[in-house]
Amino acid sequence: MNLMKSDKNLELPKGTKVPDHIAMILDGNRRWARSRGLLPWEGHRAGYEAIKKVAKAARQMGVHTFTIWAFSTENWSRPKEEIDAILDLLRKGLVEFLKEAKRDKVRLVHLGRKDRFPKDVAELLARVEKETAHFDKNILNLALDYGGRDEILRAVKSIVKDGVSPEKIDENLFASYLDTKGQPYPYPDLFIRTSGEQRTSGYLPWQMVYAEYYFEEDHLPDFTPEKLKEAILDYSRRRRRFGGNDAERHFTFKPELVAKLELSWWRLSKVPQGVRFRDFVISYLKEQYGISKSLAVQAGRHFIEALVSGDKHKWEEARVSLEKFYCLLASNLKLAFEPNIVASLQVNKWQKINGTPDPVKAVEVEDTVKNLLAEEYRISSFQFQKAAHLRVMAEMERNKALAGMGEHHWELAYDYLHKYYKALKERVA
Repeated sequence: MNLMKSDKNLELPKGTKVPDHIAMILDGNRRWARSRGLLPWEGHRAGYEAIKKVAKAARQMGVHTFTIWAFSTENWSRPKEEIDAILDLLRKGLVEFLKEAKRDKVRLVHLGRKDRFPKDVAELLARVEKETAHFDKNILNLALDYGGRDEILRAVKSIVKDGVSPEKIDENLFASYLDTKGQPYPYPDLFIRTSGEQRTSGYLPWQMVYAEYYFEEDHLPDFTPEKLKEAILDYSRRRRRFGGNDAERHFTFKPELVAKLELSWWRLSKVPQGVRFRDFVISYLKEQYGISKSLAVQAGRHFIEALVSGDKHKWEEARVSLEKFYCLLASNLKLAFEPNIVASLQVNKWQKINGTPDPVKAVEVEDTVKNLLAEEYRISSFQFQKAAHLRVMAEMERNKALAGMGEHHWELAYDYLHKYYKALKERVA
């Protein structure tokens, strides 16, 4: 991966599934500006600077095709002063992009209509398309005066105009009349919308039938390459079945049994030691991950070392032991997670929740648990919201029981643990 020195933090973990095509709706420029007492076009300028960095980062992280919707067919209804400011930005952006495109071998493709733009803008857009048409290393699709229904209507009219007989019309032929025709990756794998809006607004309706959705709360000017990396990692964790069977490994553990085994070693002591504790941990690992007893013994040794170190707040020792534990699981179960990342997340969770029954901590740690589960099981963090909440509640009840606040907290801990493992299995089975 040819990352510049200053962009080393954008390197993706080994095994990350990078989408071939990302499509974005650029939203929130005006709200960003209003919240800061600025004029709308100042928000558009900030958004332009942000998306320049994000588009470049996408290429650096291995995304072949990047599509951005910068101006919709409905945007013509905005105030003239704002439209003029957007057109000035477009002129500037096209000139700057042409230099970058020739250097980085990026092809620009315009999606949408040209006939309603000022003549100089339409001609500049056409010139940039023409001068980059022979590049194939990357594609930047720029959706301007674009509407999804408008694209489909234009395609239908062209098919009728060409006199295509009905029996010759199929999906491939129809796609050849769309604005994305002839591209190696015309169908977005990942759709991102900024500013907390959770709809597609008619964006690429034909092309996005199997896209994964990712909604970002921040407005476009605050959407950074690092946030794009988070979106790609989230995408990488998702199982994409395309209507067919899921060929990935399924876990077959019994939630009630795993919950009982974990609760058993929780109850033994605050600093876990002894034969009974080891037996419970080994049985727990064997049941949860479906591994052999010999592997459970080997993995259990590292896991127990991590637990003991964590209880003594020796966090680096705990992380090293956990990484060895997860390395064993990853290599033997052929799981795709990065052991060092999972180990760090697990230690981070222990640090936040260790030894305190404070309910405020439960709220703070849920995001960490979501990320931990998503990384370990390679499923979107959004899908683990319920499981993360139950997991944290179980551990908070354990802390209350260990603090001597009553036997009933063990019962509540088991109840939450049982529900947690049921919710987990619903996602990974």
